Amino acid sequence: MDRYECLVCGYIHDPEVGDSVGGVPPGVPFEELPADWVCPQCGAGKDQFVRKE
Repeated sequence: MDRYECLVCGYIHDPEVGDSVGGVPPGVPFEELPADWVCPQCGAGKDQFVRKE
């Protein structure tokens, strides 16, 4: 699964870890996060994330 980086604050969303703050368990791909999910560090929307190479 791909990791995604927040362009606003640099937070890396790693699907293997999940997002305990946002209530996302490990194993959920970025593409399947709810549309209203936001960065747990700065509150940026999903549209502010880019896939990490």
